[in-house]
Amino acid sequence: MSGRQGGKLKPLKAPKAAKKEDDEEDIALKAKKKAEADALKAAKDKALKGGPPGGGIKKSGKK
Repeated sequence: MSGRQGGKLKPLKAPKAAKKEDDEEDIALKAKKKAEADALKAAKDKALKGGPPGGGIKKSGKK
């Protein structure tokens, strides 16, 4: 037994995945998802703008 032969072995490197070309369906699906994400982000921004003007608890004039 050699001194460095214990413990967990490193996994072998996996070959790099070949780049696949997107066909028309994939391109359309990506565009649709991007449009939905943009619409959702715009709706969130609009909802955040309409919040209370000062925010927080309103105090009465009494002391």
